[in-house]
Amino acid sequence: MKIICIGRNYSEHAKELNNAVPTEPVFFMKPDTALLIRNRPFYYPDFTKDLHYECELVYRICKVGKHIPGKFAHTYYDAIAVGIDFTARDLQQKAKEKGLPWEKAKAFDFSAPISSFVPISEFPDFNNLNFSLNLNNETVQQGNSSEMIFDIDTIIAYISQFLTLRTGDYLFTGTPAGVGPVKIGDKLEAFLEGKKMMWCQIK
Repeated sequence: MKIICIGRNYSEHAKELNNAVPTEPVFFMKPDTALLIRNRPFYYPDFTKDLHYECELVYRICKVGKHIPGKFAHTYYDAIAVGIDFTARDLQQKAKEKGLPWEKAKAFDFSAPISSFVPISEFPDFNNLNFSLNLNNETVQQGNSSEMIFDIDTIIAYISQFLTLRTGDYLFTGTPAGVGPVKIGDKLEAFLEGKKMMWCQIK
């Protein structure tokens, strides 16, 4: 399986990082070794001094597809989770300044904690989903799927022009404003429609 991540998909988040709001989806990849499941702790890596959380909705691909028309994209995912895209912001900034790829800032081991998935059939309107992230019991991020610059169907139609989507792939769909640093001892908790979906202790 592969993890495809959409960057700058909430306009306020793009602005808070002084990035231009994109006119087409921006995506990057994480390997399967980035996954962190079952609320396991995250161990702060020694290669960064500025690790940031980015809470996101994650969609699970349920069948193989290539060059998927937008009108059929909704048949290619079946469940939703909440995930965190951990980012070594200092490494990312250095890479951006040199025009280099971001992988070491985004794709490192366990950089993608994720909750269990919920079938989309459980949501009356999965294009209007509220999600949030707490840091040490204080809400730091709040978003709604309707605020995405590119909705999930647009993302799938776009990405499938370049990559074949396969059953079991994950699509991280971008983060709202409010990203920030974590330190050892912090606890993150992610919510979907008010229900706590996952937590992650920073060690």
